[in-house]
Amino acid sequence: MPVLKLAVQYASSGLNLPKQGKFRKWTKATIRVDTEVTIRIVDEAEGRELNKTYRGKDYATNVLTFPLTEETHLIGDIVICAPIVEVEAIAQNKSLEAHYAHLTVHGLLHLHGHDHEIETQAELMEGLETAIITKLGYANPYLIT
Repeated sequence: MPVLKLAVQYASSGLNLPKQGKFRKWTKATIRVDTEVTIRIVDEAEGRELNKTYRGKDYATNVLTFPLTEETHLIGDIVICAPIVEVEAIAQNKSLEAHYAHLTVHGLLHLHGHDHEIETQAELMEGLETAIITKLGYANPYLIT
């Protein structure tokens, strides 16, 4: 079983943010190698600034992943924007917890080197996300009702 070093930073005024234990559970279900990761929950201003600085996109997005290494031992940061997660969960008719779980898994798969820019890569990544999320007891995140 891979070794996990996890830090969770709460830099958001959002309510009902998942506790560190939930992030640990979701992370352990996803990682395949020893991993050191910081998950930072932010408000819209910080999310927007990070997306603008690192991706050239002037809006807040739901999750950003910053891999520091892709060796056999993964190190990186994941930033989740609480206000965007809340809006998306409502729009997609999902529980807030299920959406946080999905975005955590999504970010961790990016940390593992997966991407969704090309259709075949997206299909692989979505398949992995769905398998992990449903194993955790949540519905398929891509079936929006």
